[in-house]
Amino acid sequence: MKIYNTLSRRKEEFVPLKENEVSMYVCGPTVYNYIHIGNARPMIVFDTVRRYFEYKGYKVNYVSNFTDVDDKIIAKANEEGVSSSEISERFIKEARKDMADLGVREATVHPKATEEIDGMIEMIKTLIEKGHAYEKNGTVYFRTRSFKDYGKLSKKNIDELEAGHRDESHALKVSGEDEKEDPLDFVLWKPKKEGEPYWESPWSKGRPGWHIECSVMSKKYLGDEIDIHAGGEDLIFPHHENEIAQSEAANGKQFARYWMHNGFLNIDNKKMSKSAGNFFTVREIGEKYPLMVIRFFMLSGHYRGPINFSEELIKAASNGLARIRTAVERLDDLYKKAVSAELTDAEKETVDEAERMSKAFDAAMDDDFNTADAITAVFELVKLANTKVDENSSKELIEVVKGTIDVLLDVLGIDVEEEKEMLDEEIENLIAQRTAARKERNFKRADEIRDELLSKGIILEDTRDGVKWKRA
Repeated sequence: MKIYNTLSRRKEEFVPLKENEVSMYVCGPTVYNYIHIGNARPMIVFDTVRRYFEYKGYKVNYVSNFTDVDDKIIAKANEEGVSSSEISERFIKEARKDMADLGVREATVHPKATEEIDGMIEMIKTLIEKGHAYEKNGTVYFRTRSFKDYGKLSKKNIDELEAGHRDESHALKVSGEDEKEDPLDFVLWKPKKEGEPYWESPWSKGRPGWHIECSVMSKKYLGDEIDIHAGGEDLIFPHHENEIAQSEAANGKQFARYWMHNGFLNIDNKKMSKSAGNFFTVREIGEKYPLMVIRFFMLSGHYRGPINFSEELIKAASNGLARIRTAVERLDDLYKKAVSAELTDAEKETVDEAERMSKAFDAAMDDDFNTADAITAVFELVKLANTKVDENSSKELIEVVKGTIDVLLDVLGIDVEEEKEMLDEEIENLIAQRTAARKERNFKRADEIRDELLSKGIILEDTRDGVKWKRA
């Protein structure tokens, strides 16, 4: 299996630190709003990478964080007049729902930055002791030039970076706002401002810088050295570059063996931005298209390349997914009517062809997770099913062909089972359970039932005459 390593800028044979195990850290979202369609791409891509490792027999420890303290979260909290934790908890819950709808499985651990502050303080102390960090008036900075390999991931030259910072640095020094020893130094800990959440530390009441959070969460849940660190290519610099500097300076080991980055997502050939009016949340997209279509679309191109999101391309993905769904449903119907029999010579040939296509799928995924070519192999299987399997086929043949399609779709995280509309009886039963839960003052369970019904398009209204419901 080969992975394109951003660190070396080439494909490398994957050799895990521990045999048959993979440790993988993926930078997660900052939870101040609903996740947007750009956030969805790394979630889908690296969920698929994880699924493929598991399909190949690896045990995967998959860690993906939630950044739940940040300027944007604080701004949103102030705007609404609530605590920042209320904002982050609300949008973590919404992010989990969107991820599930996109077929993204729960990580082994989803750490939250606010629950790992002690570890961050300890790593900052270590960096100060080793001479890699220093404190000025309650702010702690990382001494960038103390890490000789700075720039090795982004391939940026430190002297050129300094030239770019010179004018900005001069302006800040004149105003007295910048106390850094070097304009390239970055913040590890910053004192609180009025109205901000804060934690006690040896330097000031404050909060950690963004970069240190991921270094600490990766170390705690995966160890000093990990197999794969992944995220969007916009994180290469400065976030991942700074993570490497902090982690390797503190731990004295290579931080991650393989660095994987997905390409940008454009909307109608333009960069997505609020100012351009082409910024969409996953929730908004889900109102127009089934989110399984979005997942299928995201995997239809190679993860490292840019991908263009347009009405035309989504319709093409929708049609492609419908072709697969129709073939699977047809195989299901044929299986119900088929009888068991020994495979004929012609059927044995079809089984061999299915096996060849399965191997073509593996070969595509082994070559830096080329999901585009893997999907081509699935379409070849669909074509085989449509041309070589009919009402005269044995149960055994149908089982092999459908089983092969099912396994490969599961690796891609594609669910072709159409969700059946809930029956009135099922709805009434859940409402009765919710009513009972409320009587027992089990409000958590009552809220879970309401959310479950809402996710299936059932809206509840509590009235004096009892609970009324309607379909959205």
